[in-house]
Amino acid sequence: MLSALGATLGAGVAVPGWAQFRLEVSGVGATQQPIAIAPFLDEDKVAVAVSKVVRADLERSGLFRVLPAPAGLDERSTPDFSALRAQGADTLVAGSVQRLADGRIDARFRLWDVIKGQELLAASKVVAAPDLRLAAHRIADDIHLRLTGERGVYATRIAYVVRTGKRWQLMVTDADGEGGQTALTSNEPIISPAWSPDGRRLAYVSFENRKAAVWTQDLLSGQRREVANFRGSNSAPAYSPDGGTLALALSGDGLTQLFTMPASGGTPTRLTRSGAIDTEPVYAPDGRHIYFVSDRGGGPQIYRMPAAGGAAERVTFSGGYNISPTPSADGRYLAYITRQGNAFRLALMEFETQAVRLLTETSNDEHPSFAPNGRMIVYATRAQGYDVLTTTTLDGRKSRLVISGSDVREPAWGPFGR
Repeated sequence: MLSALGATLGAGVAVPGWAQFRLEVSGVGATQQPIAIAPFLDEDKVAVAVSKVVRADLERSGLFRVLPAPAGLDERSTPDFSALRAQGADTLVAGSVQRLADGRIDARFRLWDVIKGQELLAASKVVAAPDLRLAAHRIADDIHLRLTGERGVYATRIAYVVRTGKRWQLMVTDADGEGGQTALTSNEPIISPAWSPDGRRLAYVSFENRKAAVWTQDLLSGQRREVANFRGSNSAPAYSPDGGTLALALSGDGLTQLFTMPASGGTPTRLTRSGAIDTEPVYAPDGRHIYFVSDRGGGPQIYRMPAAGGAAERVTFSGGYNISPTPSADGRYLAYITRQGNAFRLALMEFETQAVRLLTETSNDEHPSFAPNGRMIVYATRAQGYDVLTTTTLDGRKSRLVISGSDVREPAWGPFGR
């Protein structure tokens, strides 16, 4: 286990210059929707190029192929649909940004069906200047919903841990890796961040008091609370879907076992008495079951049991080492890490068919986490000499978020809303 000798804590610190992401998109597919995006009028007069954020968001989803559009268009224009059709575009986005007298910014846009020559969507986002990037993500979410019928996740956030030398940081960024803040800084390890369902709080494990203890933190105020510091190790917190309960792993009686407790702290209730190591609990989306990892069969495998405790059933049978379960929000899939020889790779199981397939070609994958719409997974791995966060669609197309010169790990994709 990791040791802890002390901590230096802080909240609300801006992301340092070395924690910058580089986006790489691969695996372009033939089924992508072609969409033309024009530069937004006057976006060069504000701090955020709104059209570029929207373009990057839609490209990263793997669902859209972004085409250039003529400059000079905005939401009031009458586009030349015949020229756009000849270019191969199915839809068009154009808009503008305007700084208002009170300092806020009005970002307006319009979405057209190029084939039919009809408007599909028109909207305005009036925000404080520091929130313009968030407004751009919400524009991309609006477009995604109108064209696919499903919610986009561009305005959501990702939490993860960065280690630089002896400094550990709990980071929270936009889903594209930008707009980040440091939620916590410590000279001792921070691990296992987990989001509350409303996106307002994080639970995590900190070693700042010389042992593993579970803390929760309000992200707006920075207020922290130690909720589990029992004898032995306190680890692997996970919120219930209603946010009122934490599942966690405790080792006070020797072997690590599963417990639940009020999310605000209190007396834990024991769920397992297996005589094996039980850890990494995570709730099913409906809250009725908990998935977890146990070596009760001889090697680590994923099991499922009722959320209130009871008989457990084994879920994974392919391979001798399967850990880090995460179910999709729609309950259709389970992502996890499986060992293939000496490689640790991201695997995806479809519950209905029990079919399992590998999504990666890397060998050091860790800690998968589904996007709240269930269409993408973020995980940590090492590729081309870098520690990276990578997102992948369920068919294995990827967009890599690279943090150079840092040890980045344990991503957790936040819920809708912020």
